[in-house]
Amino acid sequence: MIGEAGAAPAEITPTRLGTLGLAIGRIFPDLVVFANHAGELTYEVPADRLLAVAAQLRDHPDLKFEMCMDVCGVDYLEHGRAEWKTDSATSSGFSRGVNRGLATPAALAPGRRFAAVYHLLSIAHNHRVRLRVFCPDDTQPMVDSVAPIWAAADWFEREAFDLFGILFKGHPDLRRLLTDYGFIGHPFRKDFPLSGNVEVRYDPEKGRVVYQPVTIDPRVLVPKVIRHDNRYDPQLTNAPVAPPAASNG
Repeated sequence: MIGEAGAAPAEITPTRLGTLGLAIGRIFPDLVVFANHAGELTYEVPADRLLAVAAQLRDHPDLKFEMCMDVCGVDYLEHGRAEWKTDSATSSGFSRGVNRGLATPAALAPGRRFAAVYHLLSIAHNHRVRLRVFCPDDTQPMVDSVAPIWAAADWFEREAFDLFGILFKGHPDLRRLLTDYGFIGHPFRKDFPLSGNVEVRYDPEKGRVVYQPVTIDPRVLVPKVIRHDNRYDPQLTNAPVAPPAASNG
């Protein structure tokens, strides 16, 4: 559009995030960005295309994501459902709130429980991007290891395996990283018991530490019943404070 003086408007300089989105859209036209949080783009990648997309992200001159900064596991079990009833609850965050747009929470679709999320950094272009890859099998969640592409993913994938039980196919040394050698289960899964599965103690007769089933009862940290507390009544908290009595001395 030409202004009154006949001069063409100044060109709008694309933002760094917009430039990255255009480059990824040109190289991967079928990838859809599903989130844009804190100035970062997140793309969902099919599990069977993970290695091909990762290699392109690393090697393409317009992208050059040379570093894998982190690999996180996610368990979407009970996502969007209420874990307990309270007077008020947020609609998102920590899976504590209800998805109020649904009259009845939908059942978790097969192959949508476990996901691996990759945080990538391009030093050359000062760009960041996230990839989310769902594990096709909920019973034995597995995706390809990106350690051959980014060596830094080695221990990140071991951590996701340890805490979420996600298997990374082709990993050079997939072992537990944070839990003990005899640990049972994966503690960051949503269905992992709060008290765990086993406990350790020193056995004086055997002269060593032994494992045994837990002997404590699990407890819920949030009360099931919320009672009114008279200490916080407005007429008490906003009551005027009487001045101190005058001294007779």
